[in-house]
Amino acid sequence: MNFGDIFDKWEKSNKIQDKDMEAGNRQLSSQEKRTRLRNKKPDAELDIHGLTRVEAWQAMDIFFSDAKAKGLEKLLVIHGKGNHSTGEAVLKRIVMEFIERCPFAGESGRGKAVTGGEGATWVLLK
Repeated sequence: MNFGDIFDKWEKSNKIQDKDMEAGNRQLSSQEKRTRLRNKKPDAELDIHGLTRVEAWQAMDIFFSDAKAKGLEKLLVIHGKGNHSTGEAVLKRIVMEFIERCPFAGESGRGKAVTGGEGATWVLLK
């Protein structure tokens, strides 16, 4: 065992963190990764304004599949606020149903004001 190995073992046993180590060189905890993903800009966007339910579902199916294949982490679906829907916002509901059923769709939330606010939903891919 060399000095570097002994020092590394000592650091771990004493729960010492090397603050000089670059963030890219260390493993992020799952909480740190989720926070980073929540705060990052979406890797891709899909605008489904004006589509029917069936067209929106098909567009999201293709969009999510392509994004997963490309290794993207965060998507934004722009569905609108439902101002032209009677009662519930139709496309917003379709987006939520799709996310619930999509096997690689993870956490989701409302977009920030600059990305559509209540008229957009971001999704983290698993």
